[in-house]
Amino acid sequence: MAKEKLVKSITSMEEDFAKWYTDVCIKAELIDYASVKGCMIIRPYGYAIWENIQKNMDALFKQTGHENVYMPMFIPESLLQKEKDHVEGFAPEVAWVTHGGEEELEERLCVRPTSETLFCDHFKNIVHSYRDLPKLYNQWCSVVRWEKTTRPFLRSREFLWQEGHTLHATKEEAENETIKMLNIYAKFAEEYLAMPVVKGVKTEKERFAGAEDTYTIEALMHDGKALQSGTSHFFGDGFAKAFDITYTDKNNKPVYPFQTSWGTTTRLIGAVIMTHGDNSGLVLPPMIAPIQAVVVPIATHKEGVLDKANEVYARLNNVCRAKIDVSDQSPGWKFAEYEMKGVPVRIELGPKDIENNVCVAVRRDNGEKVVINLDELEVKIPELLKAVQQGLYDKALARRESMTYDAHNLDQMVDIAENKPGFIRAMWCGDRECEDKLKEVAGVTSRCIPFEQENLDGKCVCCGKPAKHMLYWGKAY
Repeated sequence: MAKEKLVKSITSMEEDFAKWYTDVCIKAELIDYASVKGCMIIRPYGYAIWENIQKNMDALFKQTGHENVYMPMFIPESLLQKEKDHVEGFAPEVAWVTHGGEEELEERLCVRPTSETLFCDHFKNIVHSYRDLPKLYNQWCSVVRWEKTTRPFLRSREFLWQEGHTLHATKEEAENETIKMLNIYAKFAEEYLAMPVVKGVKTEKERFAGAEDTYTIEALMHDGKALQSGTSHFFGDGFAKAFDITYTDKNNKPVYPFQTSWGTTTRLIGAVIMTHGDNSGLVLPPMIAPIQAVVVPIATHKEGVLDKANEVYARLNNVCRAKIDVSDQSPGWKFAEYEMKGVPVRIELGPKDIENNVCVAVRRDNGEKVVINLDELEVKIPELLKAVQQGLYDKALARRESMTYDAHNLDQMVDIAENKPGFIRAMWCGDRECEDKLKEVAGVTSRCIPFEQENLDGKCVCCGKPAKHMLYWGKAY
């Protein structure tokens, strides 16, 4: 009864997906609302998910030779103005500091929306020779963008992220770096978050401000909307020229270096919620779950139950992130609570189980119950966690494939966009006019030109002229 009541307190995703999402964020204790409108408090359980994302992703960065640095959070206005396209792209979202104490500042300071300009200013001071290259930097920090419409994790005025910034001697090196980091994001999304993604390049319209090319990983959420889950940008030497970054090459000539940047944010937590969650709450992939297995003892008043449960918990802690709940709440309440928090595996242990030297393990992803001999605990639970991780990926991939449609003309595109949530694959001639028209008529945006190209019929879905690319289109967060 307790479980039923708790689950009912979450709006069903079929009834109102946006409300379901917010309910999960609040009731699973991931966030709370802050006194500053559009900002969020990330609570310990939500932050623990971010810590696991950060720890694992940071390890992948370091394996590829990147070092962590930290830049100031303030950018002088004159510095921001140096790259014209870049500043124009961010101008509507910038928060400004105009006073220090009671004194008006001589120059306004921007609260960083991103740190390209700060890194450029620094690179100019430390890069003088080809021997100083490459510079492979990453920063973990928060940024501020004064968004008009906000939603927990997906879009808030301050959010946590990482931003990589690298400098290279050649265009080829920088382009390789851009693709390499996109592949790391894709690997992380699929292997750690159990979230299948489409890799590709953005159209010119959707490029990052100041970039020559922007690459992206696009995921499909439960409601059929796309979510940009990580981007990697090739800047060419445009920023280097704007900031007068030069170095002396092997021929003793002054030349400009080539630059990249790449980033992911706490929106990855929102992506996990909307990819795997259900009407009972969160469903977390074991790789990033703060608690991978929770022990729930049954009939704790009976002799030996608590002792055995604590023994099982201690053993589990050697092979996974475990927790034991010995509170006076009923087992039914605990089951519902840990389901809502998305804990991948629940271990039930009662007097009869102890008598038979077994426990019952319940998978969060599909509700399957597995009886495990306690002598095999350290082997079977990690196996089960791997099965849950793979099961979540397989389910998400099958759902994405079932919600991906092909459109061959404008009428089909409009019909699918109106009636079938999901990705729409369609050919495009490359003209901005057609891209704009598809947004106006069908309400879809270009998500990416995927690396894996198919020629669906050779004609642009909008104008019927010869097509240059096959694109993924869709409605997006």
